[in-house]
Amino acid sequence: MVSFEGIKSALAHHASFNRKHMNVTRRKFLKTSFFVGFAIATKKGWANKIPTQAIERRDLFPQGVASGDPTSGSVILWTRRPPLKDNVAEKLVVEISTTPTFKKIVAGGTAHIGAGSDWTCRFLVKDLKPNHEYWYRFIDEHGFASRIGRTMTAPGDDSDTPVRFTFVSCQCPNEGALNAYRRMIFEDEARPKEQRLNFVLHLGDFIYEVTWYAEDNPDGNRGRRIRDLYKFPQGRKVSNFYLPVTLEDYRTLYRAYLEDPDLQDARARWPFVCIWDNHEFAWAGYQSEYVAGGGYNAPAQNQKVFANQAWWEFIPARVQQPGNPGLEQFIAPAVVDTPMEEFNEDGLSEEPNNLLAINSLHIRRVLRWGKNVDLLLTDNWSFRSPDMSTDDFVVPGYPVVSPQVPFEIMNYGRHYNGGHPPDSIRFNGKDIPNPTKDVHAQTYLGKEQRQWFLEQLGASTARWKIWGHGFGTMEVRSDYQNLPGELGSKWPKDVGYAVIDNRFLRDKDIIFDFIHDQKITGFCVVGGDRHAFLAGLASKALPPKQYEPLGVEFITGSISQQTLFEVFEVTMRPDHPKRVLHLIDQLDGKVIPSMNVAALHGVLSTLELKETGDMKQARAVRNPDLAPHLSLLDYGGHGYALVTATADQLSTEFVCIPRPFERSDRPDGGPLLYRVVHRARLWKAGEAPKLEQEVLEGDPQYCI
Repeated sequence: MVSFEGIKSALAHHASFNRKHMNVTRRKFLKTSFFVGFAIATKKGWANKIPTQAIERRDLFPQGVASGDPTSGSVILWTRRPPLKDNVAEKLVVEISTTPTFKKIVAGGTAHIGAGSDWTCRFLVKDLKPNHEYWYRFIDEHGFASRIGRTMTAPGDDSDTPVRFTFVSCQCPNEGALNAYRRMIFEDEARPKEQRLNFVLHLGDFIYEVTWYAEDNPDGNRGRRIRDLYKFPQGRKVSNFYLPVTLEDYRTLYRAYLEDPDLQDARARWPFVCIWDNHEFAWAGYQSEYVAGGGYNAPAQNQKVFANQAWWEFIPARVQQPGNPGLEQFIAPAVVDTPMEEFNEDGLSEEPNNLLAINSLHIRRVLRWGKNVDLLLTDNWSFRSPDMSTDDFVVPGYPVVSPQVPFEIMNYGRHYNGGHPPDSIRFNGKDIPNPTKDVHAQTYLGKEQRQWFLEQLGASTARWKIWGHGFGTMEVRSDYQNLPGELGSKWPKDVGYAVIDNRFLRDKDIIFDFIHDQKITGFCVVGGDRHAFLAGLASKALPPKQYEPLGVEFITGSISQQTLFEVFEVTMRPDHPKRVLHLIDQLDGKVIPSMNVAALHGVLSTLELKETGDMKQARAVRNPDLAPHLSLLDYGGHGYALVTATADQLSTEFVCIPRPFERSDRPDGGPLLYRVVHRARLWKAGEAPKLEQEVLEGDPQYCI
């Protein structure tokens, strides 16, 4: 958010970096894209073999099958075949066919499985045709087969074929239903073959390590029924919830989640491309520190390694483990849980156990779909700096917002104002010592990964450079400084906007200045994590600073996890004096999510909506400087987003479903609330991207 004249030191870094790295060749770019981790690869001589006689036994493969990270000629296949009573398998035959009846085998091989990787199998199929549909299955030595899976290879590098994928995040079958996957399958099956999805991009929170047990929470968790799908073999109780401790605890989560029928059907239908977010390791952790609610905070190098190993075992992906290039087995480094007491210039603890833990698996990578899409994936949690406490700058009575000026000063740390941060921060009429004056700027990528990302972005020749981002870059704020009367009497007059969501400002500055300087076009961010739908233009800063859109950005609502709207409905007192800024109660008992309106249009629009009940009148008094970048914001949205990328246009369709309290028995996964599409034409260097919005179904009036 800070103007770049205040970041002169970063500019010098940019210039040096550009000179060193912008001669990256396409060969080097692609080489970084093919990190792999698999048990074994297809063998020569399997083509045209007679299919194995087998009996399908899904009970012996309780987590189903999956495929991941397709290229134009290969894909990773996955299954798990654990022992069942006395029925033990140690070897699997893998068969790949161009038909679901397996009349003709085109590739295959054998793989050994065992307890060391929790009986999971990762199998790389090579020498496949580009943009082609395949079916696969696993057969154990007893003649028992898994269910049949379907997968797709990517188009060839020279292909203009349109690319279609959905992106999702934030699922927890222990507290909700995964109806979004059933809707996704239903709609894809109804499409013509040439319009079906190429893959599903999962942006993290595939599991939630924080677990509430029904026995401790008989009334559920904030209105949600707890299923008790699993119990940790060991676990750690904190307050009224449990956290994983061991490798077996993390494995337990994946096993339970992957028994969900809708998630299992989705993984059997499409290849998944996955990154992790926070809950695959730790609720609010950073690097190898475990941080959770209830006051729990502890060094957790062993847990970080356990979390990474479990992710590798259950998620088929082309990832890398330093010193283990084949990654046929995950080699867990020996670490000791050790406090991180010092952090370097980039917020990284160089404590040896921390470095071993966070580098035990690298998930950053690039995947390509023809000429149209390069998908750049980053790890937004393993290298992030520790959070700074903002307790001195809380404004009582105004929940879930931070005052803008103190937030920015602390987020930039020593880098604020061109490396000249203030000794004190003016707040509520007082000068408070600046606690981050000599502290590194907040970062989520870390220096090395940020440089890697810029190198890959600068070298990409795809029309659309799509960043698979855990939480996105778009700022969300409201103009509380414009609140009239008693509502605004306690909001400090010297702090600017009320920041609802904005993160890691220096990382954002460096990346967006690089995009500007390199004249990069077709830049798109897709994100999750926020349990909300957002669509808009990606920029470094908002008014009154220089507002310069350089890309488009879309964030998907959660698959099942509670939204801010739902949580406030359950927890906010009906007589809370600031309730109107978040919720408006109607006479028929329904509640309007005015939190959307306050962030999209401003507080005066929110008050007008409460007075008149009319969104047209509310928009008439909107603040045009508040959110010029946002086209849609829904803090109550569940579902998924569908991207279509062609040679000259990128569209993203939000498919929003009702709160998924229980699993739908309908083949389409249940009703829709709305369907909205945003389209962007590919812009030229020097042009600003533009978004066009169309409501296809439903009435998202409080979101646009």
